[in-house]
Amino acid sequence: MTGKRNEAFDVIVLGAGAAGLMAALTAGQRGKRVLVLEHNDEPGRKILISGGGRCNFTNLHVEARRFISSNPHFARSALARFTPADFLELIARHRIAWHEKTLGQLFCDGPARAILTMLLDECAAGDVALRLNETIQDVQHNGRFVVTTGNGVSEAPALILACGGLSIPKLGATGLAHRLARQFGLPVVSPAPGLVPLRTGDDMPEWVTGLSGVSLPVRVSCGKIAFEEAMLFTHRGISGPAILQISSYWTSGKTLSVDLLPDRDAFACLRQARSARSRAHGAAILSEWMPRRLAEILGPGLLGDKAAGEWSDRLLRGAAAALKSWTMIPSASEGYAKAEVTVGGIDTRALSSRSMEAIAVPGLYAIGEAVDVTGWLGGYNFHWAWASGRAAGDAVAN
Repeated sequence: MTGKRNEAFDVIVLGAGAAGLMAALTAGQRGKRVLVLEHNDEPGRKILISGGGRCNFTNLHVEARRFISSNPHFARSALARFTPADFLELIARHRIAWHEKTLGQLFCDGPARAILTMLLDECAAGDVALRLNETIQDVQHNGRFVVTTGNGVSEAPALILACGGLSIPKLGATGLAHRLARQFGLPVVSPAPGLVPLRTGDDMPEWVTGLSGVSLPVRVSCGKIAFEEAMLFTHRGISGPAILQISSYWTSGKTLSVDLLPDRDAFACLRQARSARSRAHGAAILSEWMPRRLAEILGPGLLGDKAAGEWSDRLLRGAAAALKSWTMIPSASEGYAKAEVTVGGIDTRALSSRSMEAIAVPGLYAIGEAVDVTGWLGGYNFHWAWASGRAAGDAVAN
């Protein structure tokens, strides 16, 4: 071990992402000696790319029902104790300007790096030790947690798993948290890609892929869950906020229903058009309510070649039904490479909802994306990172 470190700390945090840095700064500023180990060559890589580089750091409408978990009540405690207002108070101290977009989403006015710099400055204020390029080789527990990397051995009575899930492997996702959880006997809810584009199946008409780049507002549902936002056609299927949202609830074989005219009574609109524009054809009329490229494909198929004045009520009912409920069964998602988050993870039944500590392994904590708590699109997952990180940081400092 010549030349390698052998150090003791109060807390070791595995992962220098949003959750890990929040846990570390919280414990460090409360007097604990904290070490953060990160296998990438820089911290917070997901923070830097998020929100188009502006970091959608929280949402004004955070509440437990907007998170997916096998235990839907688990997130309530942490979320109640660290709110969007609490995070806004933190960024106000660092003079970070922000703005609200649609649906309560809060973004930085400037680059996302401002959020990372704030977290690192807060860690420095708590004398947190941050080690980069540290690949975890082994973790053991002999009354204390002993973590071995290529650069040495560190030990502490508390270990926080903050190394994320499986999404975006190019940013360094490895599934380490799940492996360590299993090593220590904690169950893991089967992970799956979430907030991810979907591929259309072989049974989809060829026109779907021909619409790549076309976007429109829709209401998409999967069972009893529905989202009303934009859908984007891609060269391999469908994406956009509405599809990313529903993808976290979709599983293989499930049918999606897409309302292409979410704010309209399609039958009434078509009947009105029949009277007002009797010489117009389907594509021209539909293009008033949706992108022309889509209208030109749907018009002939749904409304035929005759002018509007010749449309029967029966034809219009069928067209209206198709426009309000286009059903499809995606063949697959685009996988972890394009997924913003991981659905599933360390089973919350094995954790304390107040402290994030493993019930059967005192001193072991799990936070952020590593846990079976997945937020909606729009800043919810970052807020779970802040709230769960704060909960664990408080707990280890008590």
